[in-house]
Amino acid sequence: MKFQRLKRLALRRLSPCQSVTEAGITFERLSNGDGRFTINIMVDRVRVHRVVGLESDGVTREQAERLIERLRTEAREQRLKLPKGRKVALSFEQAAEYYLSRMAEIHGKNLKNKHQHLSRHLIPFFGGIPLSKITSFDLKRYAKLRQAHITSGTINRELATLSHVLHRAVEWGWLDKAVKVPRLQEDGGRMVYLTQEQIQRVLDAARRDSCWEIYPFIMVGLHSGMRLSEILSIRWEHIDLERLLIHIPKAKAGPRDQPITTELADYLRELRATSSADIWLFPAERSATGHRTAIEKPFRRVIEAAGLNPKEVNRHALRHTAITHLVQSGVDLPTVQRISGHKTLAMVARYSHQNSLHLREAMDRLQRTITQELHRPNENASAS
Repeated sequence: MKFQRLKRLALRRLSPCQSVTEAGITFERLSNGDGRFTINIMVDRVRVHRVVGLESDGVTREQAERLIERLRTEAREQRLKLPKGRKVALSFEQAAEYYLSRMAEIHGKNLKNKHQHLSRHLIPFFGGIPLSKITSFDLKRYAKLRQAHITSGTINRELATLSHVLHRAVEWGWLDKAVKVPRLQEDGGRMVYLTQEQIQRVLDAARRDSCWEIYPFIMVGLHSGMRLSEILSIRWEHIDLERLLIHIPKAKAGPRDQPITTELADYLRELRATSSADIWLFPAERSATGHRTAIEKPFRRVIEAAGLNPKEVNRHALRHTAITHLVQSGVDLPTVQRISGHKTLAMVARYSHQNSLHLREAMDRLQRTITQELHRPNENASAS
C-alpha cells in the first residue's frame, strides 16, 4: 500500500494526543510521547479493531500492514481453523509474524528484544523451514553458527525467544509438539570491565571516531551504568542537570531516576548548548522511534582503535565497568543497586567478584583494626 499521511516524518511531527488514520491504520501520539498503532478494518463483514503495539516496542506501520494482510488471508483461506487432526504447514517465518502480532495484542513482555531476535537472526536462518520440521540438529547448527560471533549467553536469549514461539505454536494449535530447545553452557557469569587506563584509551579513540554519537554514548555509559536501550532513548526533557538525574520511564525493572556524575552533567550541559535536537539525545530521522536504536558498529570500531578485543569488550562492558568500579571503591551494595537499577542484591553481588583487590584492602583494614586493639594499652593495668 502507498501512504500519504502515515509517513515517518509526518508521524514524528504529531503532537501529544494527535492521531492520523489511513487505509485502516491509525497512529496516535500518546501524552507521554510514545506512539501507538491500531487497526480498524472490515473482514468478511465483521469489524476488526485491534491494538498493534507501541512505537517504543519497535512496532512499525509495516507490522500493522502485515497484520491486516494476515487477517484477510485467514478469512479467505480459513487458516488455523481446519478440522481437528489437520495442521497448517506454517513456515517458521509465517509463524514468527503471527506470533509477534498476537503477542503485541496481549502486550507481551520484552517484545522489542524478541522482535530483534526474530528479524535479525532467527527468521534469516529458519525462515522457510516448516515449523513442524525444525529439528534438534537445526538448533545445534544455529548455535554453532552464532558462536563464531557472540557469547553463549546472548545465544541462549535468542534460543529462549525461539522456544517461546514453539510453545505458543503448540498452545495455539499450530503444532502438535515442540522440539526441545537446548541451552548452551555459559561462562559462569564472567563480566568484562575496563581498567582506568583502558577507559582513557577508549575515550580518546571515541573522540577521533567519525560517529559523533559514540563519545557521548560512552560517556553516559561510564558515568551512569545505564543499559544500552536506556541510553539511546534518553530525552533532553528527562535530564535534570541540577539534581544530577536522568529519568528513565521504561527501565527494565520499572521507571527510575538514574543518578549521574558531575563530570557527565557538565559534559551534557556543553552538548546541549551545541545540539540542534529538541527531543532526543541521540536523534535518528530514519528510525521509526525517532532516536538511534543501535550503535554496535561504531562501538566495535572504537574498541579496536583502543587496542582492545571487540569480542570481549562489547557494549555491555560500559555498564559492567561503572558498576564494578562502584563496588570496588567501597560503595555498599544497596546503594549500588539503587544506582544500577538491578532488581535484586544477588544480581549486584556478582560484581564484587570481578577483582579481589578491593577485598584485599577490606581485609587489610580489618587487620589494622584488630592489631590496634591488641596493642592498645590496658587502662586498668595502667591505673594499678
